[in-house]
Amino acid sequence: MKLRHSARTDVGKTRDHNEDDFGIGEGAGVDQYGELLVVCDGMGGHAAGEVASRLGVETILSTYYSDSSSDRIDVLRRAFERANERIHAEGRGAMGTTGVAALFYNGMLHVANVGDSRAYLIRNDDICQISRDHSLVGEQVAAGVITADQAKSSYYRNVITRALGYQSEVQVDMFHLPLQVGDTVVLCSDGLHGLVSDEEIGEIARSMPLADAVDRLIDLANERGGTDNITTIIAHVDELNAAATVVDPSDSARTTVEFPTPLASETIEFPATVSLTPADADPVTERTAPQPVAPPAPPPVAAPPPHDAPAPRRMNWIGATLAAVLFTGLALVTLFVAYPMVLAPGQATPAPANIPATTAPTDTPPTITPPPTQPLTQAPVIVPVVTETRVPTASPDATTTVPSSPVATSTPTPAAAPAVTATPGASPSTPIATATRTPIPLTLPVRTPTP
Repeated sequence: MKLRHSARTDVGKTRDHNEDDFGIGEGAGVDQYGELLVVCDGMGGHAAGEVASRLGVETILSTYYSDSSSDRIDVLRRAFERANERIHAEGRGAMGTTGVAALFYNGMLHVANVGDSRAYLIRNDDICQISRDHSLVGEQVAAGVITADQAKSSYYRNVITRALGYQSEVQVDMFHLPLQVGDTVVLCSDGLHGLVSDEEIGEIARSMPLADAVDRLIDLANERGGTDNITTIIAHVDELNAAATVVDPSDSARTTVEFPTPLASETIEFPATVSLTPADADPVTERTAPQPVAPPAPPPVAAPPPHDAPAPRRMNWIGATLAAVLFTGLALVTLFVAYPMVLAPGQATPAPANIPATTAPTDTPPTITPPPTQPLTQAPVIVPVVTETRVPTASPDATTTVPSSPVATSTPTPAAAPAVTATPGASPSTPIATATRTPIPLTLPVRTPTP
């Protein structure tokens, strides 16, 4: 097999160091075990990403060419697994790298892939992605959840689901297909395919010399921002051996008629066989984080409540305070209206009792209704009760008979005032008397204190 290749790596426009690395098989082992090309894109922060990518390239090449087993496909897989073990032991899970390798052996192309670095095959005027991206958006595109254009602008486009070095074990995807004279294989990191489309990669790779094509692809990525490190290898098949057309029978169980193109709108069928080894999903790894980081799951969206069943209202502290104030005011108003004596201090003075006037003298002294009993605060006094007395007149010249004082005479006369009974506790400021039409002078009795 006669093969020509060209490779280059660039730091890009925004990074201050290059975490990408690549390697190409050399020496006597190339003629015996085939040509092996490797691209690694390290991650894990400053220095750690560089170490991871360098360890990945060195371990894959040294392990493959140092193993003389006849099953070269299994040797290539073990080389990736050995690189994973070495990087994991060196970084203790704090650094990692992607890895993609293309092995040209006995007229066959064998591709090993972990991560989102890619391998393309350009045949005639068509370009097809051979590898499968182990990234969140890559798996969403393969599942039909989002389109390839949406994947380029997705927030999770830098989140990968598999890498070398983050876990103690790794699953390696393997792809196999026969080669034809004139085939071109492109290996690159995401710094290139993230900014340059597949069609542009295919057009430049088949229309320009290999070295110029590599430079042009890297320059184009830098012109569009150069947001990441950029690494590219282009290999062209010039000649195949006569025995290269025979397919290894051991690969027949691992081949299929067509191979998937995750980021293409349709599947391109080649007259070749490709195998896709089923792989279990590994923990998600964030490219920019030293530890595996799972992408945040979108929060569950609660179904809106039906329009005919509005949510019940709840009283907050403001409403409760207003309700308490209103209730208290209503209670005070009710108390003020219904019980005015409770709010007004003191006790009202009762009105004096009405005593009917005496129209005629009688032998029985009138009964006097005393006012309500009050505490005795002063010495009791006797207040006479004046009654109206009709004086008979014999003639116009007759004089008015004046009754004598109760003290002066002991025998009462009909015209005399009735006896007065002293009432203990009577207020001296409230005399009890009956108005008369003819004033009659009276002599007040003198009260003798009772021992």
